[in-house]
Amino acid sequence: MTVIDQISDFAAALPRHGALAGLDLGDKTIGVAVSDGLRQVATPLLTIRRVKFTTDAEELLKIVRARDLKGLVLGLPLNMDGTEGPRVQSTRAFARNLMRLTDLPIVFWDERLSTVAAERALLEADTSRKRRSEVIDHVAAGYILQGALDRLGFLAQENGA
Repeated sequence: MTVIDQISDFAAALPRHGALAGLDLGDKTIGVAVSDGLRQVATPLLTIRRVKFTTDAEELLKIVRARDLKGLVLGLPLNMDGTEGPRVQSTRAFARNLMRLTDLPIVFWDERLSTVAAERALLEADTSRKRRSEVIDHVAAGYILQGALDRLGFLAQENGA
């Protein structure tokens, strides 16, 4: 399996039902969110503190196995003008390495503004600064995953599924 760039190709690679995970990959953490089996709602799950790739990947794959996940949506941190910077290269490398350890389809999803949206939602919920710093990554992963779920749902409707 290769890493997939187009959400329509990702949809074609997935079984009809089954939960997905959304990942917000940072330098120090990986935010993780999961969907329900019908792929309607993304729920922020947890934040993994990054150590080194093999440790990080094992933590992710434990979640994949425990929740019987069917695919991974990896936030792609494009620059605001749509260009790719060093963080995108690092994210693509992470995906390539992860692909060697799992058969799951992996798709990139434009994550521009996901952290901003997560921060805004947490501020509106009157979340303390300390708590925001603890949950921001997996809340951002929820925004990434929800965007992909909404698009998958639209594609399914378009195709009469």
